[in-house]
Amino acid sequence: MATTRTAHTVWEGNLLQGSGVVTFDSSGIGEQPVSWPSRAEQANGRTSPEELIAAAHSSCFSMALSNGLTTAGTPPTRLQTKADVTFQPGEGITGIHLTVEGTVPGLDNDAFVAAAEEAKKNCPVSQALAGTRITLDAKLA
Repeated sequence: MATTRTAHTVWEGNLLQGSGVVTFDSSGIGEQPVSWPSRAEQANGRTSPEELIAAAHSSCFSMALSNGLTTAGTPPTRLQTKADVTFQPGEGITGIHLTVEGTVPGLDNDAFVAAAEEAKKNCPVSQALAGTRITLDAKLA
């Protein structure tokens, strides 16, 4: 069964001086303010599309890696994933870098890196962002 998740943004004003609020409708976890300065300069307590992509990518990748490791018979105890999404004004999103550190009993580092590469390739968010250069650093804790 397919699922659809929804968020919406209300934006007021022009790009540079305006601002908006992103509301997470499906989860009900609340609202987050967003503005051009939070996207292209300092966050100052506001989010950005790139931070939201980073959250989506790090969580999707972690789920895909956990599933791949479990299916291979070496379920992880813990995975810690960070996604850095780089935005260049005038160019857009220029890259995403994933960093993952895992605790996986019975698995060596080479096998962990291979599983992480597979998760990077196959997680649905990576596939949705296929037009963006995605790099990865993976290691066992």
